[in-house]
Amino acid sequence: MKKAISVSLGSSKRNKHVTIMLNGEPISVERRGVDGDAKAARALFAQLDGQVDALGVGGVELYLRFDGKEYPLHSGLGLIKDVKQTPAVDGRGLKHTLERQVFRLAAQQLGGIPHYERAFFTLGVDRYGMAQAVGEVADSVVYGDLMFALGLPIPVKGIKHLKWLGKVLLPIVGFMPISMVYPTGDKQESIQPKYEKYWQEADLIAGDFLYIRKHMPADLSGKDILTNTTTSADVDLLRARGVRWLITTTPRYEGRSFGTNMMEAALTAYAGKGRVLTDAELNALIDELGIGPHVERLNT
Repeated sequence: MKKAISVSLGSSKRNKHVTIMLNGEPISVERRGVDGDAKAARALFAQLDGQVDALGVGGVELYLRFDGKEYPLHSGLGLIKDVKQTPAVDGRGLKHTLERQVFRLAAQQLGGIPHYERAFFTLGVDRYGMAQAVGEVADSVVYGDLMFALGLPIPVKGIKHLKWLGKVLLPIVGFMPISMVYPTGDKQESIQPKYEKYWQEADLIAGDFLYIRKHMPADLSGKDILTNTTTSADVDLLRARGVRWLITTTPRYEGRSFGTNMMEAALTAYAGKGRVLTDAELNALIDELGIGPHVERLNT
């Protein structure tokens, strides 16, 4: 059986191991969190190199792909410096293929492509494909990149301003330590509401679930959430806070939607090419295997 393992800087409490079927072929899919320990992550990547068919890099990026360019994140690349044989993917391929198409792929389950007056996107530069998709279905979008990444209470309004911000910040972000870019380990577990005004004004909340969970307000009544990785406990939490529709960009397996890095690793293992797949190859597999978002109505 082919195996794909994601090593994540995130909490080990979110670990999961399932076998999924892709076109009748079983693929072992496993997430292993290291609770923010970068040294342990690097050692685990080295240990797994050559032992599995594909590796996922979770909780951090290797490269931030933005508006046609890729910016290296050196702290992420350092984690896989000892990986020599097994292809390692961080999910950016699916962020610019699957997530870019999310509303088209979810349209049947949603009763058509939705329309929103206002959207609040927690962090747009690291999920630019999703940011573009949201910009096409919302009249106005506020991006929280300066708020959540740098702690500056400044909203970024519209994709035009997000593009400008990304081109300025990403060459700098690439040299920042992981702890300054992503919440890792136990930091993922606490909830500290911030900038509630923007959450309440929006009818769509989108972005990486780490930031959504960490900073969401207690009341999200009637709002839709577009995000990535969620566990059963996360779904229960969102339901209790009044979320209407939950759209996760990857499929759900045994109550869990995996991150794009894990799903891209699974597709890489399935393809069996021994290398990272191109966007064209990923798009072909998405169509061939019927890979698409999971859509769930949480409240009426």
